Amino acid sequence: MVQTPIKTLTLEDFLQQPETKPASEYIDGQVIQKPIPKTAHSGIQAGLIKVIDPALTPSKMGRAFPELRCTFESRSIVPDVTVLPWAKIPRDDKGKLADELFTAPDWMIEILSPGQSQMKVFKKIAHALSHGTQLAWLIDPDEECVVGYTPDSPAVLYEAPDAQLPVPAFAIDFQLTVAELVGWLYE
Repeated sequence: MVQTPIKTLTLEDFLQQPETKPASEYIDGQVIQKPIPKTAHSGIQAGLIKVIDPALTPSKMGRAFPELRCTFESRSIVPDVTVLPWAKIPRDDKGKLADELFTAPDWMIEILSPGQSQMKVFKKIAHALSHGTQLAWLIDPDEECVVGYTPDSPAVLYEAPDAQLPVPAFAIDFQLTVAELVGWLYE
């Protein structure tokens, strides 16, 4: 499936629109609906949440959120998984989780869906990296690999089964290999 722009609005107008399923994103003045996740995509996304949260949440190091809208620098994106340090999780005055995140995600994870443009996802990652994201993963279920991106170094391909995937400093207690991630495709 090719992502095509569906309409043009201002960011403020976009944020007033009802949410769509699957989510729509606001990029370069255009509203683009994300592709419908397939089984491999959803299996990896669920697996990530199941392993990241137990590693980070008990010690209040961070938390993983599926499909969290992140609005920053004239864009509004919805990474497949957003991981935030505990102190940056948006909360209201009572400490309850707030509805909106108006900053780049500290760690964003994107999972390619069949037919999704890898270049469009890369552009979204590059924009986030230039505005505060510490680490991004681009997972390709078909190729069974992960590309890791940081703001100050070239992209790194992780495809060896025993390759340890990178994590940001706030998530140092979390470890995952390519084999563990790919294993979710075969469960």
